[in-house]
Amino acid sequence: MSEPHHHKGANPFAREWSRLRQVFREASPYESFEHMIILVLTVLIMVITAVATVSLVQNVWGLVWQDQFSANSTSAFQDVFGNIFTVIIALEFKSSLRLTFVERKEVVRGRTIMLIALLAVARKFIILDLQATSPAELLALSAAALSLGAVYWLIREQDVRIFMRRSQPPGEATTPTKLG
Repeated sequence: MSEPHHHKGANPFAREWSRLRQVFREASPYESFEHMIILVLTVLIMVITAVATVSLVQNVWGLVWQDQFSANSTSAFQDVFGNIFTVIIALEFKSSLRLTFVERKEVVRGRTIMLIALLAVARKFIILDLQATSPAELLALSAAALSLGAVYWLIREQDVRIFMRRSQPPGEATTPTKLG
């Protein structure tokens, strides 16, 4: 039978504190050091996310009340969506840190890093002022987006292959069969 603080209705802070203590009890000194760094980064990302969200709300609120939020104002939309992407990037980063800590995954996950980089490039495209941007810069950003997308796809495919190998029953052939 599980302890009362592990069920869904319990205080989430008590549940997290219990999980945190268990992680540190089972960790080596270096793993404990890594976990402390992850905790500090998590708190910093939470602060950054909160500040970015408050800034986004103030920005949208100000645009609505000043009646400057119209379909013709591309710069206002660029600012708002740039701020939205900032919050999304921070949330994705926080999520990857949580997975690293709670599920004890490796510290750096290549796929998550590529996803965050893709989001950052997408954000750059959204806030880009096309009149002030040179064709060479556009080409460089496009090449970066294409390269990051390709690397993300390759990492994802590798993860799928690893998952398929692990989920295969022992003794079953690992070579693909030809259909047709």
